[in-house]
Amino acid sequence: MKTSNVLVLILVLHYIRASTEWPTHTVCKEDNLEIHYKSCDPQQDFAFSIDRCSDITTHTFNVRAAMLLRHSIKELYVKVDLIINGKTVLSYSDTLCEPGHSKLIFCGKKKGEHLYYEGPVTLGIKEIPQGDYTISAKLTNEDRATVACADFTVKNYLEY
Repeated sequence: MKTSNVLVLILVLHYIRASTEWPTHTVCKEDNLEIHYKSCDPQQDFAFSIDRCSDITTHTFNVRAAMLLRHSIKELYVKVDLIINGKTVLSYSDTLCEPGHSKLIFCGKKKGEHLYYEGPVTLGIKEIPQGDYTISAKLTNEDRATVACADFTVKNYLEY
């Protein structure tokens, strides 16, 4: 009897975990620019915000991001894909943290610590591309474990 109860509990927990889909969050929504995101990590959501959509066009703008780390960060890698009509048209990857060379203040954080960043971000692009598209971003650590993952949906109709 106990074995069957344990089996049912495992199946229920697996179903709950497998069916978890995080909500879509609005980063900003103004007249001609909307940005939304959804965590693509099935085990964790995170918080991300900016003050105003229009700040993005200044190339340097303030963001706030927060999450609880499920994995330590000795090394951190980012991979970003630009997806239009379901096809990846541009990919970018970089090393953000590695021993002796860290680009971010939270390099070296341990599993279970809170990660919070509030400050400036510079995109390094002159204009945000017009149209509807997705930017998929994934952060992984030295063990290739997902630290954070999100799909950003952008709807940009700004005139430059």
